[in-house]
Amino acid sequence: MYGDPTIGGGDPGQAMEPYLSDEKLRGPWVAEFEGEVVGFTGLLVKGEGAEIEPLVVGARHRSQGIGSILLAHAVQEARRAGVRFLSVRPVARNAAAIAFFVDAGFDLLGHIDLFQDISASSSRQWQSGILIHGKRLRY
Repeated sequence: MYGDPTIGGGDPGQAMEPYLSDEKLRGPWVAEFEGEVVGFTGLLVKGEGAEIEPLVVGARHRSQGIGSILLAHAVQEARRAGVRFLSVRPVARNAAAIAFFVDAGFDLLGHIDLFQDISASSSRQWQSGILIHGKRLRY
């Protein structure tokens, strides 16, 4: 995922159980193509706010409108739930996801998570190039 095999661990599906049992979850909703699940999304509603989490489309089925259909459904469900603020949190290095969400109208910046890599043995190569408030950030 994102060119980094350390994300998600050996069994990324294992993290789904707590997600599916979260009382704030609406959905999940799946997209099927020829009998195969090719994408899914969910909505975590928290008062007047909600987060679309996750929005996933299998690599072979991307750029075919499936993500847009799933996103539109989640937005519609958020409106039905009376949500005022709807958020998404793509990983900073996932430029395609960021472009997708900005193009879909998610153009308000709500918060920023800053962290530093303090491991002595980190082999991760960070990208540079994001400028916020005059400060250069890596991702």
